[in-house]
Amino acid sequence: MRLMFSDDEARGPRPLPARRALVDDVYDAVLGLLMDRVIEPGARVNIDAVARDLDVSPTPVREALTRLEAEGLVAKRALKGYVAAPLLDAAGLRDLYDMREILEPEAARRASVHLRGDAEAELADSVAQMRAASAPDEDERFRNYRRFIDEDLHFHHLIAEQADSPLLSEAIVRLRSHMHLYRLNFRHDFEDDTVSEHDSILEALRKRDPDAAAAAMRAHIENSYARLGPALARRAEGASE
Repeated sequence: MRLMFSDDEARGPRPLPARRALVDDVYDAVLGLLMDRVIEPGARVNIDAVARDLDVSPTPVREALTRLEAEGLVAKRALKGYVAAPLLDAAGLRDLYDMREILEPEAARRASVHLRGDAEAELADSVAQMRAASAPDEDERFRNYRRFIDEDLHFHHLIAEQADSPLLSEAIVRLRSHMHLYRLNFRHDFEDDTVSEHDSILEALRKRDPDAAAAAMRAHIENSYARLGPALARRAEGASE
C-alpha cells in the first residue's frame, strides 16, 4: 500500500488525540484511509506502513483491522493478510438496500418518539449543510460532493442513534459504511432529490409521527436505490463489453 498525501498535508507522523482509547482512534483513522481511498478497494493493507503513518505500534492497527473485518470493510486472506473490501457489485448493492429497508424505517419510527431537541437541531443543520453543498460550484465540485456525502452519512447515523436501540444503531452504521464507500467512488447527480427526501423525513420526526417517519424513510431508501441501482448496472454492462 502506498499512502498518498496532498501538497498541503503534513508528511510526518500524525498524532492521535489522547482523550479516547488508542485502539478507537486507530480504528477511526484506518476507517478514514479506507473511506478516502488512500487504501484502494481490493488492495492489501500494509500494517507496518499504516502504523508508521499513524505513529503507533502495529498492535492497535491489527485490533482495528479485526473490527473492520467484522464489519465487512476488510477481509483476511491467506498469504496476503488483510485486504480492503472490493466495491459492491449489483447484487451486493441490492442486498444492502434490502437490509436498509428493513432497518432504517424502524429506526426512524423509534427516533420520532425518542428524538431530543438538540438532535433535531443537528438534523436540521445537516439538511442545510447538504443543501449548501449541492449548490453549483465548479471550482469546488469534488469538495462539495464529499461534504454532501459526509452529511448524508451523518444524517442517517444520527437518526439511528436517536432510535434508542444500540443494536439497531450499530447494524445501520455498519451498512452505511459500505454505502458511503460506494458513493465516494461513483458520482451521481442525486443531490436535490436527496435533500428534499431528507426534509420530508425531518418534518415527520419534528411532528413526532412514527408512521410518517417510517414511511418517509422507506420512500427515501426506495428512491435512492432507483437512482443508484440502474447506474451500477449500466457501469457493469459497459465494463463487460
